[in-house]
Amino acid sequence: MVGKTITIARQESGAIESGMRVELTRREMLRGTGILIGTLALSSTLAMVTPSRVWAAELQRLSTHQGAVLLALSKQIFPHSNLDDAVYALLVKALDGKAQKDATVRKQLVDGIRELDRRAPGTDWTKQPAQAQIQDVEAISKSPFFETVRGTGIVALYSNTLAYKHFGYRASEGDGGYLFNGFNDLAWLPNPPEQDSGPIPAQ
Repeated sequence: MVGKTITIARQESGAIESGMRVELTRREMLRGTGILIGTLALSSTLAMVTPSRVWAAELQRLSTHQGAVLLALSKQIFPHSNLDDAVYALLVKALDGKAQKDATVRKQLVDGIRELDRRAPGTDWTKQPAQAQIQDVEAISKSPFFETVRGTGIVALYSNTLAYKHFGYRASEGDGGYLFNGFNDLAWLPNPPEQDSGPIPAQ
């Protein structure tokens, strides 16, 4: 079954599941790359503006498991209760891009992921309970690995159209800025008298 995916990644085949889905694919076996796949929640603001609730992110230098660990780590470093995994996947893709360009960064990420897995039962940090994950993140918070993920996330997680939509930031609207797009949306204040409103801008 082949379904549409939103634009964070290339289209892949597979069954649609609720939430995050990670599996070893034939492409990953052949190329040594990973794929993260998931679906947007029905209540998500993103589900209303994307062509499909299915999303996929193809990784070039990291495996599916490594990508899943980085996604889980990103959610602990940048916790937002209602932010879809699709947005966190953009951070994982940014880290994968850095790993593709710099072997030193890739080694740092791989070693950091291995350390997190070592702390988890069954050597899979994605299955670590949330409270234990928080403790693990605190334990590595001074490491270069943590700083690489955090530093990348400050830009990659928030500077994209999906995050803009989720957080209600309307992004740049050209030279006019917000003049015709939200500038006068003061629903929490009463409208001033017309004589105190000043001239109305022309479109």
